[in-house]
Amino acid sequence: MTTDSLIPVVVNGAAGKMGREVIKAVAQAEDMMLVGAVDHNQDYLGKDVGEIAGCGALEVPIIDDLQSILVLATQEKIQGVMVDFTHPDGVYENVRSAIAYGVRPVVGTTGLTEEQLKDLAEFAEKASTGCLIVPNFSIGMVLLQQAAVQASQYFDHVEILELHHNQKADAPSGTAIKTAQMLSGLGKTYNPPVVKETETITGAKGALVDDNIRIHSVRLPGLIAHQEVIFGAKGEIYTLRHDTSDRSCYMAGVLLSIRQVTQLQSLVYGLEKIL
Repeated sequence: MTTDSLIPVVVNGAAGKMGREVIKAVAQAEDMMLVGAVDHNQDYLGKDVGEIAGCGALEVPIIDDLQSILVLATQEKIQGVMVDFTHPDGVYENVRSAIAYGVRPVVGTTGLTEEQLKDLAEFAEKASTGCLIVPNFSIGMVLLQQAAVQASQYFDHVEILELHHNQKADAPSGTAIKTAQMLSGLGKTYNPPVVKETETITGAKGALVDDNIRIHSVRLPGLIAHQEVIFGAKGEIYTLRHDTSDRSCYMAGVLLSIRQVTQLQSLVYGLEKIL
């Protein structure tokens, strides 16, 4: 395969834990070419991103100017892709910038509001530029969500528990919100009350989302990413759980998303939409 046929990839948030995994995965992919690495951590600027990621020198230095890298990605014969694992505070502007330059975003950063998602969808549609927003790149999590939708036909009571490392900036997680959205779109209201409930401490019962579903968030060192969907009925509990032990589990989904986003002309939300 010649370099002219490779997918140019920019990784934003390249020095972070997820960013480093993406760097290694892209470097090993036969149909991709790493053309840029962006990070705002001053400790890594100018250093070879391959050395930082632990996969050997790639001759791609880490810089803190996303705009200049997006310009570089647009000069390739194949439309470039930006993979974003940064921070909720900046992801909206990152995605808008990529679309404006004609670079297709694949976004793993969570924390985008409904209004921001709507705006990005309209912007991508006008630009005829594919964009993938993926709260969770794990195939196992997609299967859990599908199983939860199936179980919801038989259970009227459900709660969601999500647990993450204490460096995660947003709560609830985008994955938990996505799971709740999938359950709440089925035309039923969950958890009908059987007693008059009172929270003596606000938030004790978790965050209330659509159709009376509650999400509980835990942040502790030692965790990576975990989620439970717990269904209850008289005499039984049905628990669906997904545990992440290594961030490399997300890379199959990331690589699939990079390949698929080049075929899209608008924004798509969720990995299940491209499987």
